[in-house]
Amino acid sequence: MTRATRALIDLSAVRHNLSVARKQAPTARIVAVIKANAYGHGMLQLARVLDGADMLAVATVAEALLLRQGGVHTPLLVLQGISEASQLSLAVEHDLQLVVHHMSQLESLEQSTLATPVKVWLKFNTGMHRLGFSVDKVESVFKRLVGCDNVANSPVLMSHFANADDREDARTVEQLALFNSTVRGQDTECSVANSAGILGWPESHADWVRPGIMLYGVSPFGDVHGADVGLRPVMQFESRIVAINTQPRGARIGYGGRYTCDSNMPVGVISAGYGDGYPRHAIDGTPVLVNGQRVPLVGTVSMDMICVDLRTQPDTRIGDKVILWGNGLPVEEIAMHAQTIGYELLCGITQRVEFVYSG
Repeated sequence: MTRATRALIDLSAVRHNLSVARKQAPTARIVAVIKANAYGHGMLQLARVLDGADMLAVATVAEALLLRQGGVHTPLLVLQGISEASQLSLAVEHDLQLVVHHMSQLESLEQSTLATPVKVWLKFNTGMHRLGFSVDKVESVFKRLVGCDNVANSPVLMSHFANADDREDARTVEQLALFNSTVRGQDTECSVANSAGILGWPESHADWVRPGIMLYGVSPFGDVHGADVGLRPVMQFESRIVAINTQPRGARIGYGGRYTCDSNMPVGVISAGYGDGYPRHAIDGTPVLVNGQRVPLVGTVSMDMICVDLRTQPDTRIGDKVILWGNGLPVEEIAMHAQTIGYELLCGITQRVEFVYSG
C-alpha cells in the first residue's frame, strides 16, 4: 500500500504555460529548460509533452543522455557544456548542442578529433558573474569557434540575467545594454531572456528565449504569483489527514514544542514532512488546504508528518484530502513562509513521493 503523499502533475498545464511563453515572445524561438529533473516534475515525462518547443535545455551531458535513452529526439542544449574532453564524442553521437563558457572547453574543441562537428553557444558574462567569458574576450573567442573544424555553426551568443526577477532593478537594464553592445556587429543569433525576461523585459527577447520556472506555473517575480501572469500550476503536492486529536490548552505541539495551544483544540496530523520534500523551516501559520479550506500549520515540521489547527474545520475526518501546494495554494506562498523560493520546493520532492501524471 502506498503512502497518501502524492505529486499530481498536470501535463496540460505545461502545454498552457509554454503557450504563454510563445505568446509573450512571438518572434523568438523557444528553448524549454527542463534541467534538474524538470525542476522536480519528471524530465522525461515533460520532455515528451514539450514538443511545441524548438529546443530543450538541460544542465549536463548526463541529463541529456537520459533524455536520448528515453527516446527524446528534440534538439538538446547542454547549458554547462562539457566537463571533460571525452564528452565531446558523446555530444557528437547523441546530437547535443553545447554551451561554451570557459577557455578549457574551447581548447578541448580545438584539440579534439571528432567524427562530425558540434553546434555550440558562446556564453559571456554581463553581470551574473557565475559562468561565461568576459565581454572583452567575446570577439576573439567567437572567431576561434568559427574557425574551429569541430564547430558546426556560427555560435549563438548568450548571457544570463541576474536580477530580472525584480522589475524595478536597474541592473537588468545595464546587463541588457552591455549584452546588446557586445553582440552588435556579430552576424549570429542571440539569447538572453529567461522566464523573467520573457514576462517582464520584452526588449530582451532576441532570437531565442529560455523559459524555465514559468513552464511549471511559477512566477519568476517576488511580488506576484504564477496565476497573476496567466500561468497554471503543474504540480499539486497533496496528502491526507491520518489522525485528529483534541489537545488541551497549554499542550506544546511537536519537536521542541514550538507551538503552544491557546485553548482546547483539534489538531490534525498530515502524512507529509521534510522526508517528502515539505520544507522543514515552514513557520507556524503556513497555510494548508484541508478539503479546500485554509488551515494553519502548527509546530515544527517532522520527517513524516505535519500538524494543523482544525478549529475552523470541525467536520474534518481522517482520510480527508490535503493540498500542501498547488491549485488554490501557490507554491510561491509556501516558499515565502519557509524563507526560500518555489524553485527549491519543487526540486526538493523526494523519491518516496508517488508521481501521478495526467492531461
